[in-house]
Amino acid sequence: MIFMIGGSRGNLGAIYAGRFIAGLGVGQTPVVGPIYVAEIAPASIRGLCTCFFTGAVYLGIVLAYFANYGCQLHFSDSSADQWLIPTSLHIMMSGLIFILMFFQWESPRFLVKQGKVDQAVHNMARLRQQSPDSEYIIREIGMIQAGLDHELEASRGVGWLGKLKELVLDKSNLYRVYLSSMVQLLSQWSGAGSITLYAPDLFKILGITGTNESLLVTAVFGIIKFVSAMICALFLVDVIGRKRALLIGITLQAISMIYVAGFLTAVPELGTVKTYVLPDSLKGPSRGAIAMIYISGAGWALGWNSMQYLLTAELYPLRVRALATSWAMTLHFANQYGNSRAVPVMLLPDAQGGISPKGTFWCFAAVTIVGGIWVWFFVPETGGRTLESMDRLFDLPWYRIGLHGNKDAEEKDMAVDEKQRAAEEEFGHVHQIEEKA
Repeated sequence: MIFMIGGSRGNLGAIYAGRFIAGLGVGQTPVVGPIYVAEIAPASIRGLCTCFFTGAVYLGIVLAYFANYGCQLHFSDSSADQWLIPTSLHIMMSGLIFILMFFQWESPRFLVKQGKVDQAVHNMARLRQQSPDSEYIIREIGMIQAGLDHELEASRGVGWLGKLKELVLDKSNLYRVYLSSMVQLLSQWSGAGSITLYAPDLFKILGITGTNESLLVTAVFGIIKFVSAMICALFLVDVIGRKRALLIGITLQAISMIYVAGFLTAVPELGTVKTYVLPDSLKGPSRGAIAMIYISGAGWALGWNSMQYLLTAELYPLRVRALATSWAMTLHFANQYGNSRAVPVMLLPDAQGGISPKGTFWCFAAVTIVGGIWVWFFVPETGGRTLESMDRLFDLPWYRIGLHGNKDAEEKDMAVDEKQRAAEEEFGHVHQIEEKA
């Protein structure tokens, strides 16, 4: 609101203030949103629910793309409506979030952490649509309490300093910090975020002429990413697992980047010589490069973009989850900002201090390939596991976690289940003896 009013009156200070305040809200959303969804969702559909969050992000991007396209078509360049109308989407979406916030239930895990167990049971029963005294609710709340008690026993003090010590000094937590940090670093520098941001300019480099055509092609790009994110949420992340979905997305992204880089290498004048006109003989490869940008967007939505939120939200113990996720999202925005500022310079010709479009896409391809290798060796599979059992993935030495952590955790799960069944049978046997007595 401040941004729109200040901008319409030419007040630069109001524009800065509005963007600053909006940034505070946007910065909290990727921290609070995925954590909340991961904490309230059952383990079997946690990936689906959290990936709907990323899908909603792309829905906003699609609306923004088409708002820009529509305003470009129907308003003159001198009209303030050309930027006021797309900006008004911020008010609509934030207003919708504000209203729906009052209908949300507080996370049961947060309530257990605050000592409000009765309220946690009530909220969990409402979320699971079961009776508060049902065996399922009692068992789930009991697991949350047991996990929190275990964390408190291993804690290194109260307050944020104690939590910071736990993140740095505990080897298991430190490895998780390493995972979430590398996910943010590799995902942002794979180039997909900047392709989303500079899509109209990149499509022009690849042969799209005309502002309207460029905006329309960009809007279609947004639709493809939105649909891909929904496909990932509905059919992949909880079916084939996080790691496989991530590797599929990275593979699509790498193939696309290599093709685009190869095309720009074959036609180095694109993006470097302003007067260059693409000949008809290269229109086919040009359309292929544009299609590959679409495929890279699909790969990004299936892989890095979905997993950078999901993995970060579900890796950490309850006690340090908020702090650790805040750190990961700080890296997310820092690398996003750095990449968005670097790419325009990278796209410049060599003579102007850049590495040219072809060098930029070869760089993206290299980072994507490195990211795929890193995921294969270092990222464990977290799908289908309760948040309280994540610790079992990280009991092995760090260099074995990515390839063997899930198998080791499953063996520990079986041992824990056997002990629990034995304890329940023993309790039932004792209860029968007491009744006979």
